[in-house]
Amino acid sequence: MREKLSKENFQLVNSGMIDSVIITKKEPFTKEEMAQVSLEFQTYIKTVVDISQKICSAGANRHFENEVELLKQGSEQTDLWGGGIDLETLMVDNNSIINIRPQDKNFSNEIQDPTRRTMFEDLMKYFFQILWKN
Repeated sequence: MREKLSKENFQLVNSGMIDSVIITKKEPFTKEEMAQVSLEFQTYIKTVVDISQKICSAGANRHFENEVELLKQGSEQTDLWGGGIDLETLMVDNNSIINIRPQDKNFSNEIQDPTRRTMFEDLMKYFFQILWKN
């Protein structure tokens, strides 16, 4: 069940016990948005990033929910990579089932191509830059 929130880039997703808020955008996340997208796991935010168009979709219970939002907006599958950020350690990871794509020469849930992995990590640091600011 999906229900639009007041802004076009917000989605409320009922995934069981907790409603997930998915926010998809090209700009860095604000503190308020980060509070919303961390509702599902409290200390971890799942993300999918379009490394070509530089768009981040965050906040879902499962990465494929973010992936679907980006595909609806015209992203290409080969440009979408999943991972997340641990809000306690500030560690960015690139671990997601959606990353297993033999057709893109990625045979693991981790992003294996160093260039793609660096692009993903750099974009994550851009989108969540507020975490490293005092």
